[in-house]
Amino acid sequence: MTALAPISKQIWDMKYRFRSSDGSYVEGKVEDTWKRIATALAEVEEDKAYWSDEFFKNLQDYKFLPAGRIIAGAGTKRRVTLFNCFVMGEIPDDMGGIFDNLKEAAVTMQQGGGIGYDFSTIRPKGAPVKSMGSDASGPLSFMDVWDSMCRTIMSAGSRRGAMMATLRCDHPDILDFIAAKQDPGRLRMFNLSVLVTDDFMEAVQKDDPWDLVFKGTQYKTIRARELWDAIMRSTYAYAEPGVIFIDRINARNNLHYCENISATNPCGEQPLPPYGACLLGSINLTSLIRAPFEDNAHLDMETLRETVRTSVRMMDNVIDVSGFPLSEQENEAKAKRRIGLGITGLADALIMCGRRYGSDESISLTHQWMKEFQRAAYQASIDLAEEKGAFPLFDKDAYLSGETIRQLDDDIVDGIRKHGIRNALVTSIAPTGTISLLANNVSSGLEPVFSFTYTRNVLMPDGSRKSEEVSDYAYRLYRRLKGDTTPLPDYFVDAQVLTPMDHVKMQATIQEYIDSSISKTINCPEEISFESFKDIYLKAYEMGCKGCTTYRPNDVTGAVLENSAATNPESSAQASLPLNEPEPRPQDNYEAGGIVYMTKPLDRPGTIPGQTYKLKWPESNHAMYITLNDIIQDGRRRPFEIFINSKNVEHFAWTVALTRMISAVFRRGGDVSFVVEELKAVFDPRGGAWMQGRYVPSLLAAIGDVIETHLVQIGFLPQQTDKSEKTTSHIQAMDQSTNQKLSGLQRQCPECGEAALLKSEGCDTCTACGFSKCS
Repeated sequence: MTALAPISKQIWDMKYRFRSSDGSYVEGKVEDTWKRIATALAEVEEDKAYWSDEFFKNLQDYKFLPAGRIIAGAGTKRRVTLFNCFVMGEIPDDMGGIFDNLKEAAVTMQQGGGIGYDFSTIRPKGAPVKSMGSDASGPLSFMDVWDSMCRTIMSAGSRRGAMMATLRCDHPDILDFIAAKQDPGRLRMFNLSVLVTDDFMEAVQKDDPWDLVFKGTQYKTIRARELWDAIMRSTYAYAEPGVIFIDRINARNNLHYCENISATNPCGEQPLPPYGACLLGSINLTSLIRAPFEDNAHLDMETLRETVRTSVRMMDNVIDVSGFPLSEQENEAKAKRRIGLGITGLADALIMCGRRYGSDESISLTHQWMKEFQRAAYQASIDLAEEKGAFPLFDKDAYLSGETIRQLDDDIVDGIRKHGIRNALVTSIAPTGTISLLANNVSSGLEPVFSFTYTRNVLMPDGSRKSEEVSDYAYRLYRRLKGDTTPLPDYFVDAQVLTPMDHVKMQATIQEYIDSSISKTINCPEEISFESFKDIYLKAYEMGCKGCTTYRPNDVTGAVLENSAATNPESSAQASLPLNEPEPRPQDNYEAGGIVYMTKPLDRPGTIPGQTYKLKWPESNHAMYITLNDIIQDGRRRPFEIFINSKNVEHFAWTVALTRMISAVFRRGGDVSFVVEELKAVFDPRGGAWMQGRYVPSLLAAIGDVIETHLVQIGFLPQQTDKSEKTTSHIQAMDQSTNQKLSGLQRQCPECGEAALLKSEGCDTCTACGFSKCS
């Protein structure tokens, strides 16, 4: 590979470099990290020295990239799980069981695991609760509780939580579920997906009526197309919910005979049964390309087979060396030994072989690569079964009857029949945003290149700014081999010029060779018509995909990484800002490569504009008066400080502390909208209050509402008509300022403040600092 890019060194330093408890460095270079992982995974082998050496060679040159949990945790002796995500147990339809599951979710997330849940088992809103003589609050009310728990766990740790919530397409509350995240403050910790059945898709095609039922009771009948259009319109406007073709997942599951699946991990690449765990890793295809950009460019199939063989063994060993938050998760993982080996760098590898992503030639080449990948993975697991034994729940006749197994080559099927197989499921395509940045910024997973070059602004210790170009691996290699002035060939295409169908074709092609599923985001242009948008999902179903997730820039979620030269890879994209926006400012301090990146508080002018709001909390005899002052920065009004006054001295100490902390955050600049989300997520155990027909869970949440209203009024947050009407119904503005419109929307990274947050493979990944969050 070419020389390691600066951003790759920084990703390693910030996320994966092992430090002792006092913060001192244990690892001096990336190779030390590989040695730590290789040694840890070889502990279960009889010949530890031999396999440690083999595992180390497999990690060198970024050929095999274990998932981030493994890179960060293996061999550290920290109390963390090496599994990325879990699907939790089935939620019983009773209060005690629901909160038992909430506790299990909290324990799992505390150790670093993302979680998925199917809420279809909870009775709908308004259904009778006979034991209490009352009506049920419905699954969404409990999702709110889970969301609050996730925020709490997130605030206690360094990694943001990730959750997936699913609901069946025939659940009586499905329409409320579809619309849930249209409220910009609700269920922010969740990805949402509708479990779509084959019967429903047939009803959509025929325009038949569709019954909404729960445990045999029919609550309502609507037209199937009406429900389908509701899903599509929400996804078109708000980028959620996603769609999971659940019958197809269960029909093609290698373990169809001993489990039923109704949920996935947060990014969707691992459909899992109750207490199922996903273990992920990726083969870096760019490291296997020989003679790149030449007429004889090709992928080294023998090295692919060797790399896959060793990688399967490494991942199988992870099952035995990893800790588990719950014993049920450990039992499930060891009974089936499911792994998810995938690929990354596909788009760059195609470019290096002169193929345009999405073209017929690239589809044909991808078929060849993935067939060999699948064959090598299954053969490696068969060989392990011969050496160490098949997974405990292996039932030869039932396993061989599976739809996916029947499509394998005859000699692979014969091998399973003779020796069994070590891992019940072997392949998956996971999000690889951060580890792809680590591996010299290769293209992520099976996604196209988003932008070949962009500028990253780094704040230096003396307050000056240094512009640092970040470039795609294949682009950088081409320039090194062919020269800086050589025009780029037409196969250098990025996500800006591809059609949605280019994405769908590639996803469907790869799904043929993947026994689990795929995490992929189909990026759509903002101007795409609604009818064309709907067609993406129908085509995905017709072409054999197991799910579909799209992303279309909109006024609610904003645009992904801005590229000022979207159709011209020769021009540098300014990743940190749209042309009409002020330069964003990093928020956090961190050390990377011996340089401390710091920010200074914004200076306070002598006179600044502000507004004061009156907040009357029902439990207090005295109102609160909340003053928010702003500054004008680069032509844009933004919050600078907050003061809270009241005659009620009971609140004096914590309100002073709160205002000082919030003001300190405001003065650091960047995207401070998370303050609103954190305050609104606070639930008072003594109960909240009903204010103008809306339940507010705590006084702090009410203060959060006031701040949100102010940020909308000054143009710092986008206007949400329905929400703002609800929020402002219980507060009075005493001094009205002129509202400002946002001149443009940008998605800023919550860690570094750069407008470089890219929606890819169902996850947010910052191309500036490597922050990643599946939500």
